[in-house]
Amino acid sequence: MRTPSVPASFFGVVLGLAGLGGAWRLAHRIWGMPPIVGEMLMLLASLIWVCLLLLYFMKWLLARDEAIAELDHPVQCCFVGLIGVSTMLIGLATLPYSATAARILTLLGALLTLAFALWRTGRLWHGERDPGTTTPVLYLPLVAGAFVSATALAAIGHSDWGQLALGAGFFSWLAIESVLLHRLYTGPALLPALRPTLGIQLAPPVVGLIAYLSVSEGSPDIVAHALLGYGLLQALLLLRMLPWIMQQSFAPSYWAFTFGATALGAAPLRMIEHGETGAAAVLAPYLFIGANLTVGLIAIASILLVARPWFSATSSLSPASRRVSPNRSSKLEIGE
Repeated sequence: MRTPSVPASFFGVVLGLAGLGGAWRLAHRIWGMPPIVGEMLMLLASLIWVCLLLLYFMKWLLARDEAIAELDHPVQCCFVGLIGVSTMLIGLATLPYSATAARILTLLGALLTLAFALWRTGRLWHGERDPGTTTPVLYLPLVAGAFVSATALAAIGHSDWGQLALGAGFFSWLAIESVLLHRLYTGPALLPALRPTLGIQLAPPVVGLIAYLSVSEGSPDIVAHALLGYGLLQALLLLRMLPWIMQQSFAPSYWAFTFGATALGAAPLRMIEHGETGAAAVLAPYLFIGANLTVGLIAIASILLVARPWFSATSSLSPASRRVSPNRSSKLEIGE
C-alpha cells in the first residue's frame, strides 16, 4: 500500500490545536476552567505532529520528486516553515511535564525555522516572482517563525533571545504586509483556491502580541493594546469577506484561520495575567468562545471531508452486495 503523501500545509492542524490548547491552559489559570480540556488538546496536537513528521519524512524517502516540487512551489513552499513552528509549539505543550524535552524541542524548532526562513527569503530576494502568487503564506517562514520563537524562548527562560526574535518578526511583518496589501489592492483577485490563505492575515498582530507579552514585564501598555486592536480589525475584515472566501469549497487549507483565531482568543487572557482590567478583559470571554467555535467547526468539517469517500462507497452498495458472502471477508464487502 502506498504511503499517503502529506503536504506540509497539514502542519497547520497542529498550530490550530496547540494554539487552542494554550488558550484553555490560560482559561484554567484565570477562570478555573477544567484543565483536562487544554491537556487533551495538547496531547492530540502532539500525536498529530508525530504522525505528520513521520509521513513527511516518508515522502522525502519514497516520493522525493513530489517533496522537491513542493519546495519549489511559490505558495506551498512556505508551509514547510510550519514544521519548525509546530515543533516549538509542541515544546510548549511538553513544558509542564519535562523542561528538558521542552528545551530540546524549542531549540530544534527555532533552528529549523531560522534555517528555512533564511533559505526561503534568500530565494524570494532573487526576484522574478509572479505577483499572483503573493498571499499571506509569506508570513509563515519569517513572521510566524520569529514570533513563536520569541514566545517559546521566553518560556524556557531566554527572554533576551526572545526579544531578538520579536524584533526580527515585527519588522519582517511590516515589510511583508506592505507588499501583500499592495498586491491585494492593485492586482487581480485571488483565485478561489488561494482565498482561504487570507485567514493567515489575522495571525501576525495577535501572535506578535503574545510574543511581546512573553518577553516583557509589567501591565499591558499601549503597544499591547494597539496590537490587539489591529488583530480585531483583521478578524472583522475576514468576517466581512467570508462569503467571498468560501466560494472555495471546504478544504484543509481552511485550517489557516485557526492559528490566528486561537491567538486572538488567548492574547486577552495573557493580558489579564499581566494585570489587564479594561477593554481586553471585557472582550476576553467572547474572543475565547470565538476561538473554540472556529477550531470546532473546521475540525468537524475536516472529519466530514475525510469520511465522505467512505460514506459514498458504503451508500453506493446495493442491499444484495452488502450481504456477507461465505467466500469473502466482511472487510472486503465494506472497504472495497
